[in-house]
Amino acid sequence: MMNAVISERLKTRFDRWDVTGKGVVLRSDFEQEADRIVRAFGRGTTSPAARNLRSALCWMFDVVAGESGARPDGSVNEEQFREVCVNLIFEHGEAAFNRLLTPVLSGVIGLCEKREEGRINRTEFATWLSALGMSMADGLAAFDKIDCYDRGELSLAEMLQAVRDYHYGRLDIELIRT
Repeated sequence: MMNAVISERLKTRFDRWDVTGKGVVLRSDFEQEADRIVRAFGRGTTSPAARNLRSALCWMFDVVAGESGARPDGSVNEEQFREVCVNLIFEHGEAAFNRLLTPVLSGVIGLCEKREEGRINRTEFATWLSALGMSMADGLAAFDKIDCYDRGELSLAEMLQAVRDYHYGRLDIELIRT
């Protein structure tokens, strides 16, 4: 059963993608998020890393749209989005969540300095969160709470765990703002 924390986080995630405020998300909204993240890292939107992130986010939209039975115009409304996410979280579990988010988070790490090592540092993590609507200061504070080993960087697995725990309501750190 979905609790209030999960419900609010799904609403925040949907609202962040629904930049027009029309109550639907489109593939182009996911493309725009990729572009915002790429620009936050100071990269060109045609770089290989940018294309990888855009591809991962578009694939995510395609999965959500496919699972939702998207409307003929290719849009997903909030009710459909919630249903797909709740199904993902409660029916398919963490493995399905990981399968959906790993390419996106790999794409974010691909924009970072240590991408070959598969790690994201404190400033890069805050930069990513700033593209999701947070201030750099709040992003740095979030990183400090997540970096439980105090190494100053997170692996893909640690980043995935943090995002997953956030959406499952097990991490009391804000990662997205509308």
